[in-house]
Amino acid sequence: MLYDYLKETYGENEPIFVSELRYDHLSSNAIRQQIMKLTNSGKLKRYDTGIYFIPQKSIFRSGSQISRDKVIEKKYLIRDGKRCGYISGVLFANQLGLTTQIPANCELVSNQATNDVRRIQIASTLIILRRPKVKVTDDNYRFLQLLDLFRDMDYLVEVEKDVLQNAIENYMNKMDIQFDKLTSFFPYYPDKIYRNMYEAGVLQGVSAS
Repeated sequence: MLYDYLKETYGENEPIFVSELRYDHLSSNAIRQQIMKLTNSGKLKRYDTGIYFIPQKSIFRSGSQISRDKVIEKKYLIRDGKRCGYISGVLFANQLGLTTQIPANCELVSNQATNDVRRIQIASTLIILRRPKVKVTDDNYRFLQLLDLFRDMDYLVEVEKDVLQNAIENYMNKMDIQFDKLTSFFPYYPDKIYRNMYEAGVLQGVSAS
């Protein structure tokens, strides 16, 4: 009754990673065979190699789909309800309005990474996965995400200084990020971060303008 277990554990339209499945006394090979049977019967749908989901009923012939963002989140960003990773690089800078670059890939920092840098293909998306300098948690991921931006600001940011400062100030206020909360992570970053934070108007918690 693997299907019943999957439906109870994951629900509909949620990513199921076969490599992580453990069920009863079944071996990994037996689980994969059962997954194949469920897929052939239409009870499961394949998103990508090793990634499946239980489709919701849909009026469309192709049936329901799951999003790339949901797969990425469940695989690399949140595990068992706890934060284990965050978005970095061009995508994060774009989200803050600091660049018009359209990222050709998705750069992530995650506790799930086993190498300093690894490139992984999920469906049509190239994931650049980086191992964090310090374990990512619910309490620190916003700090690390912002400090990564400061570190890489030279090639990520395209806007003028006043726009940069306003964007950073608004983001820090919105996320309740205090300057003194960042300082304990400074040893994990190169010295240039101080210059870049000054340019962004947050060094010492005061504007550099």
